[in-house]
Amino acid sequence: MFKSRAAFGLAACLATFLPPSVVSPQSPAPDTYLPAPPGAQVQNQRVFLTGDGNFAIWRAVLSKAPVGSNGATKFYQWHLSIYAMRRGAFRLRYESPKNGGPLAAVTQASGAKMWFPVQDASIVGEGSFLQPGIQQLVVRTHEMAADCGSATVSVFASGPGGGVVPAVTVANPCDLSATIERTDAGDYIRLSGPYYAANAPRCCPTKAHATAALSFNGKWVLSPPNLFKLYVGKFPPA
Repeated sequence: MFKSRAAFGLAACLATFLPPSVVSPQSPAPDTYLPAPPGAQVQNQRVFLTGDGNFAIWRAVLSKAPVGSNGATKFYQWHLSIYAMRRGAFRLRYESPKNGGPLAAVTQASGAKMWFPVQDASIVGEGSFLQPGIQQLVVRTHEMAADCGSATVSVFASGPGGGVVPAVTVANPCDLSATIERTDAGDYIRLSGPYYAANAPRCCPTKAHATAALSFNGKWVLSPPNLFKLYVGKFPPA
């Protein structure tokens, strides 16, 4: 009897003084997204587009939804959904392709079980490119139809009225990859891909492997310039 009472007393003490995560194995409730991202989630990235703090948390979600198939080949519409934490839930502030780039709407080819453009996308990450303490979101996309298509790296920032805007976009034929570099002088984006001179065919890049740095020092600068196409404050034309 004494041992039972001692054990009960020890359990009560542990429940009183230990944090709930230790006493109970229950997981925290999942985040609520209003509305939910279309299709199946592929990536989910936290970003502080408006600074630090619980009320400045944003979430970027990449997802894809099936639009059709041809035998074993499946076709998808990709979506980029950017949410802000408001009133206890993540509420949608921007969705591509509904609100614009970098993704296009996938449509079925006339008279064929094919859907274009064929898409792929990834969230590269977040960085403080414009000023310390405020982050921007970096997203890479690739779309193609008959040829190798084109790739973009887009930087998203907070906009007027709690919205989201493209701060800058870099585009390139066929391929373009990005990594975020962090230095004492600030963050920048390292870009790599094939370089095409003005009249070079898609099959034959002028230089197979080229690299450039995208940074902000009062304005967006690509160094060296002219390797890739720069669009400040907008997406490439459709």
